[in-house]
Amino acid sequence: MAGLQLPLIPTEHQYFVTETIPEIAAMGRRLPSVADRDGEYYLRQEGLGLLIGAYERNMKFWAEEGTPLDFGHELFPDDLDRIEENMMRAVQRVPAAATAGVKKVINGPMIWSPDSAVLFGPAPELSNYFCCNGIIPGFSQSGGMGKLAAEWMIEGEPTLDMFGWDMARFGHWAGKAFTKARVQDQYSHRFKIHFPNEERAAGRPVRTRPVYEMQKEMGAVFGLNFGWEHPLWFAAEGEPREETVGFTRQNWWGPVGREARMLREHAGIIDISNFAKYEVKGAGAETWLNAIFANRMPTKAGNSCLTPLIGKRGGIAGDFTVTRLADDEFMVIGSGMAERFHQRFFKSVPLPEGTTFRSRTEDLGGFNVAGPKSRELLQRLTNDDLSNEAFPFMRSRQITVAGVDVVALRVSFTGDLGWELHCKATDQVELYRALLKAGAEVGAGPVGSRALMSLRVEKGYGSWSREYSPEYWPQEVKLDRLIKTDKDFLNREAYLAVAGKPARDELIMLSVSAKDADATGGEPIFLPDGTPIGQVSSGAYGYFVEQSLAMGYVKAGTAKAGDKVTVAILGRPHDAVLLAHPPFDPEGKRLRS
Repeated sequence: MAGLQLPLIPTEHQYFVTETIPEIAAMGRRLPSVADRDGEYYLRQEGLGLLIGAYERNMKFWAEEGTPLDFGHELFPDDLDRIEENMMRAVQRVPAAATAGVKKVINGPMIWSPDSAVLFGPAPELSNYFCCNGIIPGFSQSGGMGKLAAEWMIEGEPTLDMFGWDMARFGHWAGKAFTKARVQDQYSHRFKIHFPNEERAAGRPVRTRPVYEMQKEMGAVFGLNFGWEHPLWFAAEGEPREETVGFTRQNWWGPVGREARMLREHAGIIDISNFAKYEVKGAGAETWLNAIFANRMPTKAGNSCLTPLIGKRGGIAGDFTVTRLADDEFMVIGSGMAERFHQRFFKSVPLPEGTTFRSRTEDLGGFNVAGPKSRELLQRLTNDDLSNEAFPFMRSRQITVAGVDVVALRVSFTGDLGWELHCKATDQVELYRALLKAGAEVGAGPVGSRALMSLRVEKGYGSWSREYSPEYWPQEVKLDRLIKTDKDFLNREAYLAVAGKPARDELIMLSVSAKDADATGGEPIFLPDGTPIGQVSSGAYGYFVEQSLAMGYVKAGTAKAGDKVTVAILGRPHDAVLLAHPPFDPEGKRLRS
């Protein structure tokens, strides 16, 4: 009725309650709740009997075209045959249940999103329209969701970073077919054990770039990012083109290392088309961007700047690269998965008359060519002077590469010498072929996003939704140097309210003595005496520096460079030491060479 389509679909879900079981009645105490991941059932005490439920593989959808408006709390007919296999595994585990009669069967609707998490927050396309939908474990989540919803509605932002549950994590691409395929996968694997870096194939591909088939033929193994297929890593001839999953280093660990070392020693070509790209044009473009972002916008065509976006509570709502292409035209680049999330901020400041703002993410492709030989590689394909004097760091130019018009930015998320090349999506294949051909002549080749993550951790670069979050203040993430308080910008007063306060947490880097499993994020950090002081935000193996690395936050003043701590990876303590500087190119000589 509001004109908003949410990626939700209900399924039937079933459990039953037994009659009194004498053995339970005689115990005089309550039994613990049980979730058997292998048996795919759950059970708990209900009265003096048992409640047994299941997430069966043979699942069943309900109301695929929308929940009937007159639906209340009616139940569906019993269908215990559908969960018979799960029931049998439960009674094998608890034999007393086999002789108990069934007192009650509950078969009712359960609502699901494509990742089984809540769809939460204001709809970016509407005004004052708030969603809190798709809550599966309602009893355990409802109190917390109610508190956070109240904060968001009344104060403009929740106190916790809710991006993982924010409805803006899905876009228009999450249609009915995608939602149904993902919900079927989520329901039927509800009790499956899941692993770090796991990619699930259900409903894919849903969005692809023109180079997708070409990359597929090259051995690319793909991941999903805001609906887009993007290469995680490339399998060599004879290597499996599917990745294994587990808690330790998997079959992709070697190929990713090969790509990372190739880029550091020669050069690499990374598909960065997933970066969110925006165009701002018109006489008021500079004024509007200055009103949005905390840094001062470039005043000269060809210059770029890095800038934070400040949230309602003064935290980091985003980080962007803004490039001035002409007197009245700017290119803005940000996190691809946060594009819909950031719509809320962009829409909160009215555009000046005659000024336009539009997303170019779908109609532009892009590649990052980086590494010590990246200049040599690109110079083979363009007549433009790429020397350090003619094209210095953090500068941009519209040039032609292999006959393709591109916007070239002298930046690289790898922390190495490099350029970002942004072209029309229709030119992407032509540009990719030329880059790969020229790259082969200097020992370069394709590099996936897993290697990119390793490279940026080696350099100590923060990443949105990992290190950068509305929960953290700019001084805690070392971005306060980019904020210009002598101008007005979105949520400036909120920033000023926290700017003078001492940091609560400190962003740190660790070298970890990990041998077969690296930190991935969320692992706790302890002092040697066992006192917990923080947690990991990102982790990766640094192939070029040959160290297992982690970035994270510790409580301010609890540890300093050189101190020893422990990081619990897979529940086991691993010795680690705080680094004073990123292990790769701490002075930034290579990216400015």
